[in-house]
Formats: sequence, structure tokens, C-alpha cells
Amino acid sequence: MVELDVRGLSCPEPVLNLKPLLDRGESEIKVLCSCGASSDNIRRLAKNSGYNVESESQNGEDLEFILKKA
Repeated sequence: MVELDVRGLSCPEPVLNLKPLLDRGESEIKVLCSCGASSDNIRRLAKNSGYNVESESQNGEDLEFILKKA
């Protein structure tokens, strides 16, 4: 599993950092972010790129997404 830690980055940086991993076709990606505004964009980009959000959790301000290629 590839891990992408974009905590501390503001929109749209988390999505811009995620896109190359999705384009590369990684089978499973763990995304850690702290920008709540990015969560909808991460879910949308994942879906549009052929990925499912397998899990999503929150710990304080931090969000964790597990994305799997559909």
C-alpha cells in the first residue's frame, strides 16, 4: 500500500498530490489529510479515477482514506 501524507496542506494541494498516484494505477492508497475541505474532492477524484473509498476515518482534525482500484 502506498501512503500519501498531505496533512498541513491546503486545498487544492492534497488532490494535486493524489492525482499522480491514481494516474499511475496504484492498487491501494492510504491518504492522510487535515484539510476537511479536501475530503469531498478526494472522494470525487477517486471515484472519477476508478477507485473506491474502502474506508474513511477521522482522528481529531486528521482524516484517513483507504482507496482501492475498482
